[in-house]
Amino acid sequence: MASPALDDTFRREWPRILAAVIRYTGSLELAEDAVQEAFTRAAASRERELLINPAAWITTVAKRIAIDTVRRDARLRERLPLLAREELPTLDESPSGDDRLGLLFVTCTPDLAPETRLALALRFVCGLATEQIADAMLLSHATLSARLTRAKRQIEREGIRFAIADELELAGRLTDVLGTVHLLYTIGHTSLSGEQLGSTPITATAIDLARGLRRLMPGDLETAGLLALLLLTDARRATRIDDRGEVVTLEFADRGTWNAPRIVEGLDLAALALPGGGRFALEAGISGLHSQAADWASTDWRSICALYDRLIERWPSPAALVARVIARSFVSPRAALEELDAIEPGLSGAAARQAVAARADILRRLGRTADARAAYLRARSHERNGPVRDYYGRRIDELDG
Repeated sequence: MASPALDDTFRREWPRILAAVIRYTGSLELAEDAVQEAFTRAAASRERELLINPAAWITTVAKRIAIDTVRRDARLRERLPLLAREELPTLDESPSGDDRLGLLFVTCTPDLAPETRLALALRFVCGLATEQIADAMLLSHATLSARLTRAKRQIEREGIRFAIADELELAGRLTDVLGTVHLLYTIGHTSLSGEQLGSTPITATAIDLARGLRRLMPGDLETAGLLALLLLTDARRATRIDDRGEVVTLEFADRGTWNAPRIVEGLDLAALALPGGGRFALEAGISGLHSQAADWASTDWRSICALYDRLIERWPSPAALVARVIARSFVSPRAALEELDAIEPGLSGAAARQAVAARADILRRLGRTADARAAYLRARSHERNGPVRDYYGRRIDELDG
């Protein structure tokens, strides 16, 4: 049985170890097999070095397993001749200095379909379970598993190399990389299923990657905007759940306990990024306005709505459309409800579920109790996150009250 320290290493360091071995071998499939075997050996080992630094021990063992595998396999010796030599190979360093971030850029290769790039990045760079990725991408678990298998076979068949030629190629992949890191944070912020509202390790990984991107691309405003958005959102994390494990909305959050240093850093970055007018810069500006409000009543909803208008011009996504409706409902609930009526028929997936919850809240504030109750019932029936589902149940109880 694995030790608690080894379990912790697997949970926290698996993506970093895998990324290092993939960069070393140039083969995703070989690296994945080698890292899994190294963890298996670690569970049965009592070597002193393993106890001192499990991640380093596992990384070293995985690299040697990969070399031994290539030497035994004629097919791999032909495809990966560098690893078949007696001496250890020396491959190029990750452009960011962080193997995970370098691999994130690599998985965003144009040789793979966009949805495949995203799935690979979330699985092999960020270490998310197949089930989590399937939920995030609105796919069945079987479909996602098959997609990952096909991607690995395509990589093997076409000889896609895990290397990036130059800074121009890095810049060309930056948009996809930013989107992947944001999705990773979103998955950690509010899980699509389960009995936990979110996952702090996942959000921490996303912020860590965003900081790495900021160091790698210091002059890129959207990179600054992404980091600002994550910091400002994460600053409120501790107030999202109360002592009873119940969801607390922004309206009732204890703003005095928000993470002030993160807010200051996030606001500075948002101010820097906003003139660029990018998606993440605009979202950071919206989050910054929430962070600056002394209380719920003093929220500058008109400025928030104006930023949402700009966001939709730049990024007319279903999620942004619903978020604008929610913001406008605090300026004019009836006008917002009319807008929701217009956009809701075209929504699906997570945006459709969010729209139902928004409708319920607007109807409740308009005093249309029966309609609000029906909408909350619909929202609860489609919600798979336990704490959020319980929140809808409490709203229904209040309306029945």
